[in-house]
Amino acid sequence: METSSDRPGGSRRPGWGRIAVGLAVAVAVIVLAGRFGLVQGFGGLFGEDTRDRSGPALLKSIQDMDRYEAAVGNFQVVVDLEKDAAFLPDAIRGTRTLYVGAGTVGGYVDLGGLGERNVTVNEDRTKASIRLPHAVLGTAALDPDRSYAVAKERGLLDRLGDLFSDNPAGEQAVQKLAVQHIGEAARDSGLAERAEKNTTSMLEGLLGSLGFAEVTVTYG
Repeated sequence: METSSDRPGGSRRPGWGRIAVGLAVAVAVIVLAGRFGLVQGFGGLFGEDTRDRSGPALLKSIQDMDRYEAAVGNFQVVVDLEKDAAFLPDAIRGTRTLYVGAGTVGGYVDLGGLGERNVTVNEDRTKASIRLPHAVLGTAALDPDRSYAVAKERGLLDRLGDLFSDNPAGEQAVQKLAVQHIGEAARDSGLAERAEKNTTSMLEGLLGSLGFAEVTVTYG
């Protein structure tokens, strides 16, 4: 009776199979250890080499600005965003990100709609009265050089999900919250009133250099 050990190569197949499985398991363990930082020293083994292959930026359009940006406020906010899953502990499913967002908000006066009805000059050209719309605030702009994540906590399932994500541990949600909070702070900061005051000073100086002794600027 012929056994597997009597056939040529019969005893080698199970051995090679075990070796292949062992190698696959070892590689998977090393990759996971390097990915999650479980073992010191493995992170550099699978390090990435980043190269910028972007093409040149293309100018799509140019828009003439008809507004005077009279004031800029610098703001900073600490965002603490936590997402929990029902019936699961945070160690299994959940994220928490502590993010410092720094950005600016500009206050400006729109001068594009000015016409003859908005400007009144006396016959001697010594007095001028100008009526402008109220100053408004622009959208908050985050400064990437001054904004950063302080801490990130993720559950096991979230860490595993990052392996198949195009944007692992993305900060888009906390960045949106930072922009929202900065915008709210700007509205309560008196920045719009400061923009109107600076616009008035600019027009008084400009028209004064043209010979106007009295300049009145109103908003509404």
